[in-house]
Amino acid sequence: METTSKQVKILSIDIGGSHIKATILNKKGELKMDYDKIVTPAPASPENVIKAIKTLVKDFPAYDKISVGFPGYVKNGIIKTAPNLSTKLWADVDLTKKLTDALGKPTQVVNDADMQGLGVVDGKGLEMVVTLGTGFGTALLMNGHLLPHFELAHLPVKAGKTYDKYIGEAALEKEGKEKWNRRMKKVFEIMKTVFNYDTLYIGGGNSDKLNFKLDKNMKIVTNADGIKGGARLWLADEESVTKRKVSTPTT
Repeated sequence: METTSKQVKILSIDIGGSHIKATILNKKGELKMDYDKIVTPAPASPENVIKAIKTLVKDFPAYDKISVGFPGYVKNGIIKTAPNLSTKLWADVDLTKKLTDALGKPTQVVNDADMQGLGVVDGKGLEMVVTLGTGFGTALLMNGHLLPHFELAHLPVKAGKTYDKYIGEAALEKEGKEKWNRRMKKVFEIMKTVFNYDTLYIGGGNSDKLNFKLDKNMKIVTNADGIKGGARLWLADEESVTKRKVSTPTT
């Protein structure tokens, strides 16, 4: 029997600086199996990462399409930067084609924060997503449309330190939880002042280490919430509150 659109299963992969996570989703973004993960290889070259992904998913149930969130700047499925893996190894790598060839299914690759954004936002107003993990991921959406992606993590925030170096995993481990939380308060104030968002969503593995009260329009989201973006990448506009097509300004 031919697979109908309602029966489509999507392999959703999140490539991180420390782990590669994956699961199978249905069209609605519901998990059809528990997360599984594997340690991100070192060096994290395209060949090693693809090999790790193949090892991770070799016993997964059947799937029809693949969605990938990648920690860097991605343009039309081609990697431009990979600061937490190695831009030197990844620059101009067509990860979409490589994974399509390796796994034999249609593939879409986007920035990891963008994919999480598609999974968690309500599609109302200006919504911002930040991920607190190995580095600092960001995504912006206006009424469900992804806005052009900016690598805000590489902007300086203090004394020549970028956001990645100021609040990333290495900073948390070096400075400790209390000092890291003071830094996070400062960063959230900057985000609120600069972007004046309607809602801020906070994800990533270190989001559960925040120990201060958040504003009413700030929400903690889980990896399970964000992984739904892997399904929404394949939905038509009329089927989803979020839109893969990048929004453009109107005159």
